[in-house]
Amino acid sequence: MKHQTTAHILMVRPANFGFNEETAVNNAFQKRGEGMGIEDVSASAMREFDGFVAKLRAEGIDVVVAMDSDMPVKPDAIFPNNWISTHEDGTVVTYPMFSPVRRLERQEGIEALVGSRFEIKKRVHLEHYEGIGKYLEGTGSMILDRQHEVVYACGGPRTDKEVLDDFCELVHYKRVLFDAVDAAGQAIYHTNVMMAMGEGFVVICMDAIRDDHQRGMLIRQFEQTKKDIIEISLEQMGRFAGNMLQVRNRQGKTYLVMSDQAFESLNGTQIAHIYRHTRILHADIRTIETLGGGSARCMMAEIFLPEKPLV
Repeated sequence: MKHQTTAHILMVRPANFGFNEETAVNNAFQKRGEGMGIEDVSASAMREFDGFVAKLRAEGIDVVVAMDSDMPVKPDAIFPNNWISTHEDGTVVTYPMFSPVRRLERQEGIEALVGSRFEIKKRVHLEHYEGIGKYLEGTGSMILDRQHEVVYACGGPRTDKEVLDDFCELVHYKRVLFDAVDAAGQAIYHTNVMMAMGEGFVVICMDAIRDDHQRGMLIRQFEQTKKDIIEISLEQMGRFAGNMLQVRNRQGKTYLVMSDQAFESLNGTQIAHIYRHTRILHADIRTIETLGGGSARCMMAEIFLPEKPLV
């Protein structure tokens, strides 16, 4: 049986974190930092990153940290889940990115670091779609139900249906496509800001899906795959309560990882609902959230590859 969670996480320590003008055109979660210089922003992001990694490791979660290179400057390198995904059969997939500067994040050195500890048996390259202006930004664009081989995605400028269909054919997943908007009616740029899939549950902002038929379709799909629905509001989604990732440690304990901001937005009923399924782990990453427009889930690229035997 396939696993939904892993104890191995790839994270990229940023060298030049900052506000990306290219991604801001369709990421409503990004905000310009006021009163902070470039060096202050970068230093703050590194402190938040290091604190986040320390919290994960303290719970027995294996974090593989790759160091971002100083040049070329990559302001969003801290979000590797958009350009790479890994799978239990040894497959590594790399993805087409909307922002030209973000395409620089696909680095062979990071893949080599992962390959030094884990078995890479197959490589799938989808980045050629950039040449025709079609994008699919990894597990930002897609929410994977790995146990049932289903991919959920809300369409938009960074989630192209043709590329999504290609991915599904390559990995033999069924796709569930829908439309989602924020409180202002703007299309949501990444599915993972409004939806998180766990073992036996799903956190989702149903209010972001205005089409009754699509909402019913999703509910039926969740019932079929026995996923307990934990709803969040549009306001909570705006505080990154949908940008969560369930992971496990080497002892098998699971955690739903989120930011402090996301945790503080939840009410007691929602927290209790989550605790029926898993523990909660949260960290302060406010600088990263504000300028980067991404949160805890975006910072973690899961490693599902088979571990190489120790020699």
